[in-house]
Amino acid sequence: MNFQLTDEQRELQETARKFAQKELPALARDMEAKDYPVPHDMLRIYGEMGFLGVNLPVEYGGLGLGHLEALLVLEEFAKISNAVAFPVFEALVGPVRTIDKFGSPEMKAKVLPEVIRGDKVVAVSMSEPDAGTALTDLKTRAVLDGNHYVVNGYKRWTSGGGHSDYYVTYCRFTDEPGAKGIGAILLEKDLPGMQFGKREELMGFRGIATADYAIEDVRVPAENVIIGAGGFAKLMSAFGLERCGNATQSLGVAAAALEAATQYVQEREAFGKPIVEFQAVQLKIAEMAMKVEAARLLIHRAAANAAHQPDGLPTVFESSVAKCYANEIVREVTAMGMQVMGGYGYHKDYGMEQRLRDAYAWGIAGGSIDVQKTNIAAALVGRRFDQRR
Repeated sequence: MNFQLTDEQRELQETARKFAQKELPALARDMEAKDYPVPHDMLRIYGEMGFLGVNLPVEYGGLGLGHLEALLVLEEFAKISNAVAFPVFEALVGPVRTIDKFGSPEMKAKVLPEVIRGDKVVAVSMSEPDAGTALTDLKTRAVLDGNHYVVNGYKRWTSGGGHSDYYVTYCRFTDEPGAKGIGAILLEKDLPGMQFGKREELMGFRGIATADYAIEDVRVPAENVIIGAGGFAKLMSAFGLERCGNATQSLGVAAAALEAATQYVQEREAFGKPIVEFQAVQLKIAEMAMKVEAARLLIHRAAANAAHQPDGLPTVFESSVAKCYANEIVREVTAMGMQVMGGYGYHKDYGMEQRLRDAYAWGIAGGSIDVQKTNIAAALVGRRFDQRR
């Protein structure tokens, strides 16, 4: 068991860190202030640097590396802000991976190079007004009409809604109840019948467009089906990597909070000496570090062990443990960082209050903290729990 990164992994991590710290802080502050997504010119720079294709196939322009390498890059971007990291998240561990895993060769040949170059963005649309955690209650329907599907429905809480170019849309292909009739189809932003709602005003996540959209008689070719009826379990299996990405977004925020607080306590003086000399401050910094290190180890374990799984993806148990823990500690670490920094921590100009607001999102998105705990319990006892009975 080796806890050291390889030379190649360290080089990739350092490249991502240098780029993120040099090029992104000013952009992140402006995105936070004005609430807009990463501009297309910066996305193309992401693409030129290889950050949008770390673990995507070489044949489509990716680097062909592993999931751990992808998460190393994601963490460095997330340290700057979740918003500047979000396109990396979507490409390396989110809906683009669903296309890579289950899409047809033609779909992959079209979409993956566009994403890897930074030309297009892909979002996932799962939730509906009456189907969030109870996702198998979704009502969006795709009906075959000749060599096309006609799609109707309504999607809620779509991160990237109205901004992204493609939407991996979970829908029902048959009348079979529950998960049996569910699969996913690829929709495009500008198709007739795609109607996006207003930008949601959230507590955090500024710079990450979130909106509902209605789907009214949207016609797409049959080849836009990513995975058909009965594919729900396969779609959920791919979510193990998304959980690790979600956890890494939390980790990046927590790690940045630790770095900022550690620097602050060595510069801020009280009673004639830096406040790091006071034991109460030392204990806070140590607690923050312990939580950050533990979260990173859990995430890296899940990613590294994925290589030994038949499908090459993290297990439900390991990815849920990593996500759940990272989602919890990021709230604790950012709160401790704010307390250590006092008034400066509470001030918008110094970044800690933004980290605290963003910290709460990840324990809601992608399966809540409590849902992860039911996943963990189910894995431990070897069976799923039926919440409907």
